[in-house]
Amino acid sequence: MDAERFWDDLYDARSTWGERPNPLLVETVEALPTGEALDLGCGAGGDTIWLARQGWDVTAVDISGTAVEQVSKRAHDLGLADRVTAVRHDLARGFPEGTFDLVSAQYLQTPFAFPRSEVLRTAAHALRPGGLLLIVDHGSTAPWSWNQDPDAHFPAPSEIAAELGLDPAQWPVRRADRPQREAVGPAGETATVTDNVLLIQRVDR
Repeated sequence: MDAERFWDDLYDARSTWGERPNPLLVETVEALPTGEALDLGCGAGGDTIWLARQGWDVTAVDISGTAVEQVSKRAHDLGLADRVTAVRHDLARGFPEGTFDLVSAQYLQTPFAFPRSEVLRTAAHALRPGGLLLIVDHGSTAPWSWNQDPDAHFPAPSEIAAELGLDPAQWPVRRADRPQREAVGPAGETATVTDNVLLIQRVDR
């Protein structure tokens, strides 16, 4: 099975999971002035729709055409079509054009070969001065996760930052920690999970 088929099948099965934004995105963004945001791996669209409701103009990209269709339809149904541009995009083959005030990479993890560090490094370069790159990764395995490998390694924020190799004078780290929270899965089940959080800002030199 290829990556597009895998994620299409996942979002076909979880078509209502996109109603909730990721809490660490909300925590980071709710006090910021609005602008242009890029949602990498938008999935079923909870983050995209929440950002648009706050007044952000959002470009939402995902390898899954199913996910992109769901996000576009939801934005249209909510009267947010003018704030949301949802595009099927394979980040392994290229990066969306433009510059952004916010790039959100929420759980941009996959079982397929994927140049993640290169993608996130490019995202940092796509920030406008003052813009933020928010990377939130799984730091533990939830009961509903597609990855149930007991030997899975979840890189710490410091490891992720080192892999990006960004100049800390131009892209200082504003947050790097591993908070725990009670999460709710697609069927309403709950579990305590760990998130690995890295927040990077682009500053003028």
